[in-house]
Amino acid sequence: MTAQCIMVLGTTSGAGKSWLTTALCRWYANQGLRVAPFKAQNMSNNARVVANAEGGFGEIGSAQYFQALAARAEPDVRMNPLLLKPEADTRSQVVLMGHVDAALSAMPWRGRSLKVWPHIAEALDALRAANDVVVIEGAGSPAEINLHDSDVVNMRVALHSNAHCLLVTDIDRGGAFAHLYGTWALLPDNERALLKGFVLNKFRGDASLLAPAPRMLLEKTGVPVVATIPMQWNHGLPEEDGVFDDRSHGSAGAVHTRVAVIAYPRISNLDEFQPLKNVHGVRLQWARSPADVEGADWIILPGSKATAADLAWLRAQGLDAAIAAHAARGGMVLGVCGGLQMLGEALIDTEGVDGNAAGLGLLPLVTSFEARKTVRLTETQLGEVRGAWSRLAGVPLRGYEIHHGQTAQHPAMAAAGDKVHEVVPGLVWQNAKGNVLGLYLHGMFEDANVLKALFGANVLTLDAVFERMAQGIGQWFDPAALALD
Repeated sequence: MTAQCIMVLGTTSGAGKSWLTTALCRWYANQGLRVAPFKAQNMSNNARVVANAEGGFGEIGSAQYFQALAARAEPDVRMNPLLLKPEADTRSQVVLMGHVDAALSAMPWRGRSLKVWPHIAEALDALRAANDVVVIEGAGSPAEINLHDSDVVNMRVALHSNAHCLLVTDIDRGGAFAHLYGTWALLPDNERALLKGFVLNKFRGDASLLAPAPRMLLEKTGVPVVATIPMQWNHGLPEEDGVFDDRSHGSAGAVHTRVAVIAYPRISNLDEFQPLKNVHGVRLQWARSPADVEGADWIILPGSKATAADLAWLRAQGLDAAIAAHAARGGMVLGVCGGLQMLGEALIDTEGVDGNAAGLGLLPLVTSFEARKTVRLTETQLGEVRGAWSRLAGVPLRGYEIHHGQTAQHPAMAAAGDKVHEVVPGLVWQNAKGNVLGLYLHGMFEDANVLKALFGANVLTLDAVFERMAQGIGQWFDPAALALD
């Protein structure tokens, strides 16, 4: 095994582990090294379709997908061998090495460790054998002592790979030094020995005011503060799990397009809307009430990990009527995957996958859920697109599909003359009026062809975002903390 492992741990969720891991992937790649990201276990409904060892496709967390791009590596399922996709507060779908594992999904949380660890170790060892550096992301906090015995994502991974560990904390929340010290104090001695540096993230203000805390922390722990990272507003990287910050809806300046994204409880793949934030003149807002969609030019119904349940939530908020009124006025509506299914007439579930429900009735479609999951990369070209979305006519599209539902024209409505306009068979549909568009393809706004067709402008590319992040690593870090053995 040739790779040096650098591991990014956090004092809490949201401390900045994913962002820092991504930045380090590009920084090490820029040194001419072979780099791969790794996260043993991710819990997220933001997933990407990538290659697997059998020559097919599987799922990994979106964060590891972007980290692979930052590392200039081909994304594959070994980079995130275990993905948990929450379906309810007490239930998750388990994806092991890219594929749904029904038996693991049914097991209690603590019972999974023995089953999954061999797969995790094998995936990590394979990446170490093929690379110079593996940048590993932890999850939550390594000091969650109630989970220590069943840990497969933090210090067990660090010990297995003898990783140089960085512990990052969000200083903007307050209590950063207590978080760092408390995390260190709760770790066993052999795990503390792997901590090589503390990182203060999201700092605002005069860095000289931090003294004498870094020195005092070093005296107590023997671990230095190796970087202070300034607050990165509008950094351009998709959020891993949370909704985008209300203080940074999009680019500053005159607004020409207001986009309301319905934020239901089990929203999935929300990261695919990040490119819209990077378009000058576009303002994104999460919508949880009818007031939130007032004045919107577009309403987007994103993906969902629990379509029927999220549709019921949407109705309980009164958003169904607000969306219908918007569409009746000619307002643009877009449904992606689960959002597409909601726009139809009905959800039919005979397999116990998601649930039965009446749809919003904005597209004459019906969706049937199947036990088998469609997971694939897709390339197509849009055919005739009418009305408000006509600028997309003929545009080539690349993206990915992750869905149990299969959607088709409602037969009775077609017989009565209410036919859907099928832009791409089995993939993209539109209402007769032309203002409501639904598609199964995720990643539409990550395609430069689409953004240019819709807005006539080039936007900040992900590669440019990665380069800016790597430049910051070179500025903010003590070089010794980045050195390899």
